[in-house]
Amino acid sequence: MSRYDVIIIGGAIVGSSVAYYLREEGFAGSIAVIERDPQFAQAATTLSMASIRQQFSIPENIRLSMFTLGLFRRLKEEFGADADIGFREGGYLILASAEGLPVLQENHRTQLAEGADIVLEDPDALTRRFPWLSTEGVAGGAYGRAGEGWFDAHAMLGLFRKALKARNVDLISASVVGITRNGNRVDGVTLDNGMTLQGGIVVNAAGPNGGKVAALAGIDLPVEPRKRTVFVFEARENYSDMPLLVDPGGVYVRPEGSVYLTGGGENHEGERAADPNDFDPDWSLFEDIIWPSLALRVPAFEAIKATRAWAGHYDYNVLDQNAVLGPHPDVTNFLFANGFSGHGLQQAPAAGRAIAELVVHGAYRTIDCSAFGYERIAAGRAFRELNVI
Repeated sequence: MSRYDVIIIGGAIVGSSVAYYLREEGFAGSIAVIERDPQFAQAATTLSMASIRQQFSIPENIRLSMFTLGLFRRLKEEFGADADIGFREGGYLILASAEGLPVLQENHRTQLAEGADIVLEDPDALTRRFPWLSTEGVAGGAYGRAGEGWFDAHAMLGLFRKALKARNVDLISASVVGITRNGNRVDGVTLDNGMTLQGGIVVNAAGPNGGKVAALAGIDLPVEPRKRTVFVFEARENYSDMPLLVDPGGVYVRPEGSVYLTGGGENHEGERAADPNDFDPDWSLFEDIIWPSLALRVPAFEAIKATRAWAGHYDYNVLDQNAVLGPHPDVTNFLFANGFSGHGLQQAPAAGRAIAELVVHGAYRTIDCSAFGYERIAAGRAFRELNVI
């Protein structure tokens, strides 16, 4: 039996960020990071669209993503001269119908107050900026002129994982099958390889599996996998100035070299948890929802050719589509870093820093994440993010 001061369940970008910032904050104790999929072939991190934005509806989410943007700006200083995640600052363009415009305007006011470089434009201004865009049914759009875009998720995760190997962090390849709880404390975890690890603190960073991991400790966490499919298509036209465009109906598209990536448009009403082993792309979504939406918004996309697709899982917080961060109010040595609902990759460094600050200093120092605490989960009190993509 081995003992660690901190056991982190989940070794993708959130768990790796927690471990990284524990060392950054001066934590000298022993750390184990447990990951069931060491190649990250099915991780939410590596199957995501790997993008970053400040276009959220609540200040705390904007602050989390702006922290990561700051990290991108000093990437080589942080990780070395060869550090490169291919960050392309192409921006986001989020469109709204007349019905959705008041929400977009309110979000924009919040974003400006947080220092984000977002402009709100009417349809005429949008078509002047992007002549290929059809504004039929559009009352306005918010465009990120700086600080928004996309990057290489594998490269970003690789930087953190490489840094952990040099910082005396044990990386363990296994699945957690049990968590020992003694009253108001968790004492350790049992792995599928027969190992048992004792721990002073256990951090749940298990992504779409977060709800199941919490249940092992007898704790209810409304986080479950929700399948999302990304499609790759070719078009005759190459719009190099295209941002990550989000249609009022939820369909999104962005360029990727000579092709385009697209997705969204799922019907969230009555949606259920996904089978955690289901990674089959939903091609009917492309044919029935996405392609017609693309053709309406970008007329040149009436003639496109879908070439391939992949599916991944959001760690979906059923209550309010927001992260759950910090300790359980009763089981105080069990900490959450869960439920990001599609914006975990861009917020992971900030979340990792926040959890590290709690462990080392007993309080948040960089960003106050109290609003993301488990107390709202226990009370059923939603802290809702309106801009979930």
